[in-house]
Amino acid sequence: MKVCEIFTSIQGESSYAGIPCTFIRLTGCNLKCSYCDTTYAYYEGRDLTEEDILSEVKSAGIRLVEITGGEPLLQKEVFHLIERLIEDGYKVLIETNGSLSIKEIDKRSVVILDIKTPGSGMSGKMDLSNIDIIKSNDEIKFVITNRQDYEWSKGLIFRYSLINRCHVLLSPAYGILAPETLAEWMIEDRLHARLNLQLHKYIFGSERRGV
Repeated sequence: MKVCEIFTSIQGESSYAGIPCTFIRLTGCNLKCSYCDTTYAYYEGRDLTEEDILSEVKSAGIRLVEITGGEPLLQKEVFHLIERLIEDGYKVLIETNGSLSIKEIDKRSVVILDIKTPGSGMSGKMDLSNIDIIKSNDEIKFVITNRQDYEWSKGLIFRYSLINRCHVLLSPAYGILAPETLAEWMIEDRLHARLNLQLHKYIFGSERRGV
C-alpha cells in the first residue's frame, strides 16, 4: 500500500474525539474538495507492506486506530488490513469520502462516512446507496461551509431518517464557517446531531502535520 503517514495523536473528530488514536493515512484521493486540508495526501507517500504497517501500529501502543486519506478505499488492500487490525484486537475507524461503496468493509469496524455538501464542490460524486448499508454504530459526517450546506444536509438527514440510523455529525469548515454560527442553527432547529469540531486543530494549530 502507498501510505502518506502513520502517526499517533488525539482523535480530533467523530464520537471518539479526545481519545488518543493512531492514524494510518493512505495516499491518493478521487475527489478535490474546496476546503481540503490534506492535499499533500494526494501524492506523497511510501510503499509499505501490510506487515510494515502492522508493525508501526503495534509500536505506537494505542488500541484505537483510524484509517483515513486521501481516500483509503481506493487501495483495495485496505480491506484485508482492516480485518487484520481487528483480529489483532484494535478498535478500527475508517473515514471515507462517500463516493465509493462501503459494502466490503469489515462490519466490525466503525465507518465514518463523509457525505460531501454542495460547498465542497463534490456533492454530485456521492454514492448515496451507502446509506442503505450504514450500521447503527457508524457515523455520517457533513462538513458545512454555509447556510445552503446546512439546509442541504438537514434535508438528507430527514429524508433518510439518519438520526435514528447512526451517529450524525455536523462539522463547520475550519476557517470558513464559525462554529458558533453552526451551533446556533442546530439549536434553533433542535437538530439532534453532534457538533463536530476538528479538535486537533484547536490543540495543535491548523498547519501542523502528523497531529
